[in-house]
Amino acid sequence: MSVKMDKINEVPLLKQKQGEDIHARFLLQRSNSGPANSFNPTNSSMFTLDVEVNIASKGITAIFGQSGSGKTTLLRCIAGLEQAESGHLTVNGDVWQSEKVFLPTHKRPLGYVFQESSLFAHLTGQGNLAYAIKRSDVASSKALYDQVITLMGIESILQRYPNQLSGGERQRIAIARALLIQPRLLLMDEPLASLDFARKQEILPYLEKLQSSFDIPILYVSHSMDEVARLADQVVLLQHGKVMAQGSTSEVFSRIDLPLPMGNDASVVWQGKVVERDKQWHLARVACAGGDLWVHDVNDEMGEYVRVRILARDVSLTLTYHEDSSILNRLLVKVAEIESDDNNAEALVQLRAGNDYLLAHLTRRSIDHLQLKQGSRLWAQIKSVAIVR
Repeated sequence: MSVKMDKINEVPLLKQKQGEDIHARFLLQRSNSGPANSFNPTNSSMFTLDVEVNIASKGITAIFGQSGSGKTTLLRCIAGLEQAESGHLTVNGDVWQSEKVFLPTHKRPLGYVFQESSLFAHLTGQGNLAYAIKRSDVASSKALYDQVITLMGIESILQRYPNQLSGGERQRIAIARALLIQPRLLLMDEPLASLDFARKQEILPYLEKLQSSFDIPILYVSHSMDEVARLADQVVLLQHGKVMAQGSTSEVFSRIDLPLPMGNDASVVWQGKVVERDKQWHLARVACAGGDLWVHDVNDEMGEYVRVRILARDVSLTLTYHEDSSILNRLLVKVAEIESDDNNAEALVQLRAGNDYLLAHLTRRSIDHLQLKQGSRLWAQIKSVAIVR
């Protein structure tokens, strides 16, 4: 590390203060200009954020919802960038906001990553990181600096200026800068929204490493089910400024009574452990609470815990067990609930599989043909090639 950083000492790596979870309660009203649309159907002149959320003190919690649901407003209230008329915020037992307290943003030990990287144009990547270290109220360490650089894979680009970097590279430096402040809370406001598909795929693996590498809570705003399914441990679902649901990603995504996409994006997320690898066919068997699944082998270690996403459109149902099929994954399930889709020809079926749930996206004709009703027992078939890792 060539840059001089007076505040670097040999101190422990970034770690969250142990204690209670994060509790936030906000009531905020503001003018809402613009024409009526699907998110503001009545063209109301006021937007109201009225939420109460509990956020785990570690891992990634996604603030999820459609545009205009209040995701960014909630994040800005937590950051202190907006002051709600009524609010209460505690972070691991410390009061950041109450009736008598309002900690200004610069005194809140948090990192904030915006949609745009917001790097200082006149500083190199390394210069931007040096600024973060100087701003931090906590002494840094060479070990932490090296860990962040390695995690984000930015060593080779630190001497470049922002205009010499791709969008993905700028965001990786922005995330590194936020981490080097040594925050007790990391806020990420749709950090991939301004990137094209290729750049998103480039940066997602780095985001996946965050939760296992740093013991701090991360609030991740997104309206992308793909990102949330891949990254989040917990989900807070917002609609029209209110909390519709909060819980584990698998729990929230498996519900069909919520304002979640019910079309091609409808899916569940399962956690499981790699228990077998078939080297001949490049497959791995993952033991999940809902049953064992054969998936693509991506060189996970035996015994490693992984997550898989199963899209509702990739689940088919049969009344009997079929061995004369190309589909490897066949699970015994029971119909828990059937919900109409926006398209009158289709419906979502929630299925109980072991101790977990699946979703199946079917036509009403198929439901009638199979005579499905609540409590029906049948077999779910899931293609191995369709399971998202």
